[in-house]
Amino acid sequence: MEAMQKRNKRRQNTRRGIIVAIVAVIVLGTGALLFAGKSPTTTTTTSPPTTVPVTTTTLAKPISFSPVTDPSPVGVWGKQPTLVIPPGAPPTKPELTNLITGTGPGAVDGDKFTAQYVLATYSTRKVVQTSWTSKAGFSDTLEPGALISGWVAGMQGMKVGGRRELILPPSVGYQDTSPGAGIAKNDTLIFIIDLLKLSK
Repeated sequence: MEAMQKRNKRRQNTRRGIIVAIVAVIVLGTGALLFAGKSPTTTTTTSPPTTVPVTTTTLAKPISFSPVTDPSPVGVWGKQPTLVIPPGAPPTKPELTNLITGTGPGAVDGDKFTAQYVLATYSTRKVVQTSWTSKAGFSDTLEPGALISGWVAGMQGMKVGGRRELILPPSVGYQDTSPGAGIAKNDTLIFIIDLLKLSK
C-alpha cells in the first residue's frame, strides 16, 4: 500500500510539474508578446505609403530688372527716339527704365499690343532694327514663346503712351543664336519701346 501511495504521489507531482511548466510557458509567451508591443489576439495591418504628387513642369524663373545705369534721352512719345548705347561693357543683368510713363491699365501676359521700337546691339554699337519705318508699328501677343523672355518680362506693367528702355543680356535675349543681321550670338540688346495700343 505504501509503495502504491508513493507511486500515486509521484504521478500527481509529475502531472502538477507538467501543468505548472505549461502554464509558465503560456504566461511567459504572452508577456513576451505584450512587451514586444503586440497582442496575441491583435493583427496589425500596414497602410500603403502615401504618394506625393510630383510635378514635371519646369517653371520659368521670374526676371528681375535693375534701373538702366545710363538711359537714353527721353525724347517725345510717338516720334522715333534717339537710342544711345551706354559706354563700357554690357551689363550682365537685365535693366529697365521708364523714359515716359503712360496711362491706363498696365500690360500683362496674354495682352495683345501694338508698339514701335528701335533695337541696338552691343556687338555693333548701333541701331540694327526699327519698326518706325511702318506707321502701323509692330503687333503681337505678350506671351512666352511668342517673344524673347526679356521683352515679355520687360513690358509687364507698361501703359499706353509710355516709352520704356530695356537692356537685355543674352540669357533673356536670343542667347547663343543669331536671328539676323547685326545680332551676334550671345549679344546684349537695347530696346526703346513706345506702347501704342493694348487690349485684353
